[in-house]
Amino acid sequence: MTGTVLLAAACGLGVALGGLLLVLAFRGHAPATPSRWRDQLRQLRDRVSARRAVISLAGGLLVALVTGWVSGGVLTAAAVWALPRVLGRDSEQARRVARIEAVAAWTEMLRDTLSAAAGLEQAIQTTVDTAPTAIRDEVHELSMRIERGDKLPDALAGLADDLSDPTADLVVSALVLASQHQARQLAELLGELAIEAREQVSMRLRVEAGRARTRTSVRVIVATTLIFAAGLVVLNRGYLAPYDGAFGQIMLLAVGALFAVAFAWLARIARMSEPERFLTRPTAARARMEVRS
Repeated sequence: MTGTVLLAAACGLGVALGGLLLVLAFRGHAPATPSRWRDQLRQLRDRVSARRAVISLAGGLLVALVTGWVSGGVLTAAAVWALPRVLGRDSEQARRVARIEAVAAWTEMLRDTLSAAAGLEQAIQTTVDTAPTAIRDEVHELSMRIERGDKLPDALAGLADDLSDPTADLVVSALVLASQHQARQLAELLGELAIEAREQVSMRLRVEAGRARTRTSVRVIVATTLIFAAGLVVLNRGYLAPYDGAFGQIMLLAVGALFAVAFAWLARIARMSEPERFLTRPTAARARMEVRS
């Protein structure tokens, strides 16, 4: 009975693995190339996720065949899929910090250019080639919107959507108000916003340094648990004999689910919460209507 269930599980995992490989093959030959860099980044992430899914299914199938546990294969596949995000570097947080710092530098560029008595649109066009790398694509897209005749508030609203950052919303909102009311002290305001953005970067770096120990503790706990479980399977399989039956498999799934919840909770503790954005497309459109009325 156990052999039949194991064979069925192996066949199911094999079919799923083959389907994912076919999807990857077809996607690899797709001739269409998105024009926007965000679409390209999204495609890259999708491919990485698909490859991770293939590796997860392969690892789960291997463990199921070696141990004879269907539940072990399922838990292994889930662990291979999720643990890199728990144990790996918080690249998303590093990307946000780099983007905020880039927004601060670009804001200072605008301030200095405006101090030379240039108009706002001209100042934006001047900073396209010298904008920080982290936001250069978004600033270039803003320049293209202005060149094709979009109204400056609408083009700036598109920039806010591209950056998708609360700190950038502050800068964009100041630029939108300046484009509608010809603010005379815009350069001073941009300077203050740049200082605020840099303070935001410093605060995030301090918080990240404080949470580094928590993240290290999460890695140690996860690694110790996995090594202990693998050691029992390899060195003392008789101790795990109660899990060979159907009831033992259910209990193994329950134990794995409890560990998964604990690991997810630990990862959530080590993650920094992000404030909500306030300058979205509906909000920006509503603000422009109120100003015009």
